Amino acid sequence: MGLEVAGQSHVGAIRKSNQDVVEWQLSEAADRALLVVADGMGGHQGGEVASRLAVDAVMDAAGQALACTPPDAPDHEIRKILDRSFVLANDRIKARRAEEPGLEKMGTTLVLAWVSGSRAHIAHIGDSRCYRLRKQQAVCLTRDDTVVQNMLEDGSITLADVPHVPFRNVLTRAVGSVDEAAPSHRTEILEPGDALLLCSDGLTDSVSEERWPGIVHSHDGPASAVQALIEAGLANGAGDNVSVVLLTLE
Repeated sequence: MGLEVAGQSHVGAIRKSNQDVVEWQLSEAADRALLVVADGMGGHQGGEVASRLAVDAVMDAAGQALACTPPDAPDHEIRKILDRSFVLANDRIKARRAEEPGLEKMGTTLVLAWVSGSRAHIAHIGDSRCYRLRKQQAVCLTRDDTVVQNMLEDGSITLADVPHVPFRNVLTRAVGSVDEAAPSHRTEILEPGDALLLCSDGLTDSVSEERWPGIVHSHDGPASAVQALIEAGLANGAGDNVSVVLLTLE
């Protein structure tokens, strides 16, 4: 099975700075890939610093491991690599917070996908998401670490109430602001024709996920599909930075 990957981050239609960072790495044989999206918080400078530190840490840890880890490595070994990436990202952000005044409130969401053949290992903290697109359906594979998600699950609010909750984007966990960065994990089996999409909330808040499969499948390759998704967000007045990394499986 061959993998193709593309990604892009855009400041959006309203924001003046981009605190999102995206990155990806594809093996030489195009049979393994690492996808990363981070959405920083903590003010203009802090958010940019936190997301950049986190993504660089992931590429230093998991990115280097991708080249030397066999495609048939067991699931628990992959989870260890992803866990180490989160710990390194958390430690680097906390160290920078401690040494530089003005950055003491910074942190970031972080979502990763390690894809080996048809097997996708997903890890995340925060509310940046990972979706599997299959035919005309987009399925979210992550759970938001937010106050609103907790309220939905305990029945305090319904989905219809979410747009009216003033603190709907408040995180309950963020990399750089937790003592131990233990991500949530999920393993997913992909099929030929599937796509794996990682994104920040700038996309989910501006383009209905029901539209994504049609946009992706109507374009030839992930690069043009990513561009189309971001353009759709901008056309809808995206109020936040819009970031997407897309992997297709043939």
